[in-house]
Amino acid sequence: MDENQEAVIVSERMRSHEIFQRMPPALAAQIFTFMQTEQKPVYKAAIQGLANQRNLRGVFIERKPPVERHPWMQSALSRSVSDALASHLLQAWLLGANKPMLCDFLDAMEIKHEDDGTVEELPPAPPKEKIASAVSQLLAKYPAETVSVYLNAFRDMDSAVQWPSLDEILAEEPRLKLGGQIL
Repeated sequence: MDENQEAVIVSERMRSHEIFQRMPPALAAQIFTFMQTEQKPVYKAAIQGLANQRNLRGVFIERKPPVERHPWMQSALSRSVSDALASHLLQAWLLGANKPMLCDFLDAMEIKHEDDGTVEELPPAPPKEKIASAVSQLLAKYPAETVSVYLNAFRDMDSAVQWPSLDEILAEEPRLKLGGQIL
């Protein structure tokens, strides 16, 4: 791979707000529903933060039915100004609703982790074959969209750790492409 190809792969690294831009609305609604039922304080804080960005009162957003609220939230989280909030929501959802997937990936990568899927320190870049095998295991067991959100968020969460092979796999594997829609 020459330097130009590597630059293209790195430039496609998605930030959390871009993950919300590209994820299907049904997956965003699933995330928001989980947050509303299982992580109420985080959900309410997210609504308040998004409302504040638009100079609205949080109660105005909360009163909307989910069929209106969820698309509004996805659109608001898709803005670059919302990146930190989008990252926080993705982390809370992944650690709350998707612990088994996180642990399966870390186990396949032989990375020491806590029971909830958190890692103290990530190792340097593992071989591409090892990452590809772990990704294949995830895709065989979990919905591709959820795996894609996790791997893109994983890559975005610790910018100090560079795993070029993961970047390549995300660029090459068609099942890991998120919707392509930009809200």
